[in-house]
Amino acid sequence: MYMSKHINQLLRCIKSIGSNSMFLSFCVFLSNSEPINAQAATNKAIKILLITSGCCHNYPFQTKAMNDAMNKIAPKATWTVMSEGGTTTRGTIALYDNPDWGKNYDVIVHNECFADTKDSEYFRKITKAHYAGIPAVVIHCAMHTYRAAEENDWREFLGVTSKRHDEKQAKYPVTLVEAKHTILKGMPNNWVTRSDELYIIDKFWPNSKALASAVSEVDGKSYPIAWTNQYGKARVFGTTFGHSTGTFSDPIFLTMVSRGILWAAGAIK
Repeated sequence: MYMSKHINQLLRCIKSIGSNSMFLSFCVFLSNSEPINAQAATNKAIKILLITSGCCHNYPFQTKAMNDAMNKIAPKATWTVMSEGGTTTRGTIALYDNPDWGKNYDVIVHNECFADTKDSEYFRKITKAHYAGIPAVVIHCAMHTYRAAEENDWREFLGVTSKRHDEKQAKYPVTLVEAKHTILKGMPNNWVTRSDELYIIDKFWPNSKALASAVSEVDGKSYPIAWTNQYGKARVFGTTFGHSTGTFSDPIFLTMVSRGILWAAGAIK
């Protein structure tokens, strides 16, 4: 399989960081130089900041998978990867201490997992920037990040409140709620996921709109698995899927995430 020198550099950078939450490092790389896909969604030079660290997932694998998928539809996209906070559930990221932490990017992708971090003063540094207009994409455990907090700022930003998931991973048939939405372009009506976790949505916030859903094998209820949200001036796209390497090997999932990033950034309509 082809792997560009940029991805090799990225993986070495993330590996070098390891679990040292005191070390702030930006791993910056360009999308690889394979030929432009004939079905490219945009040739705009999108600047993406990916926040990816914490508990329970193979973040280097997921990072490479998202880059490769994005390269197929937005070959000029540039990624900056922040991997800090270690592998615990109580991590913090020093980047957010800078009030202008997100201003140089077109969209922020949150793929972190810090369920037990609950300092509202800390995570309001994040939500304040998004509310002012920085677009975002939130993936999987971002929905359980800061779930120990009493305050709802982060959950309102996400567009959903979730604190648990089905007991076992499963392959979930997906129902398209808004099949014509640009994020779901090309998605088959009979998509069944790779083995993954279904998050139980306790609250769907008023500015959120469901794009796709799946039914819990535990309680038999249908829950959104992909949605859009308007948080202040910011567009937000979210998906609760994304736990397993299987999901991050699924081109249907990866295309949805890629188009969600482009939609949030205003690169596609």
